[in-house]
Amino acid sequence: MAGAIDGQSRPYASSPAVPVRADRPPRRFLDIPDGPRIAYVEAGSGPDLILVHGAVMTLDDMWLGPMEVLSRHFHVVAIDRPGHGESEHVRLNDASVWRQARIVRDVARALGLRRPVLVGHSFGGAVCLALGMAYPDEAGGVVTVSPICFPELRLEQLLFGPRACPLGGETLSRMLAGSDAMLMPLLWRAMFLPQAMPARFAAEFPFGLAGQSRRLVADGENANMLWSDLSRSALSYAACRVPVAVLCGSADIVTNPLMHGRLAARLIPDATFRWLHGLGHMLHHFAGEAVVDAALEIDRRRASRP
Repeated sequence: MAGAIDGQSRPYASSPAVPVRADRPPRRFLDIPDGPRIAYVEAGSGPDLILVHGAVMTLDDMWLGPMEVLSRHFHVVAIDRPGHGESEHVRLNDASVWRQARIVRDVARALGLRRPVLVGHSFGGAVCLALGMAYPDEAGGVVTVSPICFPELRLEQLLFGPRACPLGGETLSRMLAGSDAMLMPLLWRAMFLPQAMPARFAAEFPFGLAGQSRRLVADGENANMLWSDLSRSALSYAACRVPVAVLCGSADIVTNPLMHGRLAARLIPDATFRWLHGLGHMLHHFAGEAVVDAALEIDRRRASRP
């Protein structure tokens, strides 16, 4: 079992709220046993739902995307994944999709969430699927948006993977901070193609936090684990016991929707697949109602399960 940063097991504990912005919920911090400190925000009331963001992002991506509309129907908790935003992580320990699935499960337990619907984008979608497969009795079901589901050579492995090296990786990442200042804005904007980055996202997303050199080290660790993690996932899809909804944009240039979303939906027994024509990888910023519809359908299917 992984140790906490200080090497000691810690009890469940939630810290006082820390204001982020006046127009959004405050971040809170949760210490979980044998794990990192996780930052989260929550809003709304109703059935429980957890939002999990993707690579080079923070929970602010979800707040600026579908969280507000989802909170009209659900009690929504959005987290900063380990090593991202304001969440901590243990180097070379908390990077795996399957490890992060366990951490999200522990967050749900700590907050008293009951079989939450899991909504994840991109890498976060892989985490939510892993949680649904590893802990089916503790997950209500999964909505995965523009997911990565199968191993392949990824750009983030090339850009960020070397930074995860135990010897010198963090130093390398700090040395690349100057080039990152030019590269990352291009990368963030490319993720929205063929749509333009929404003006509100451009104005309010904490790019400085998401692009910190130590956060890109965590992205490198995530990327380097994808081959083994997604191989395990691919072998497990046929045995998945929770309902799954897959949403993909037909114009996604970041994650091939045919190779990942559509194929995974065919392998998962209780899965549906929906094309969103003309939308790209960040479709949750342009089709929030589609995410809500999928979450509500998963919630109905959850209610019918024993």
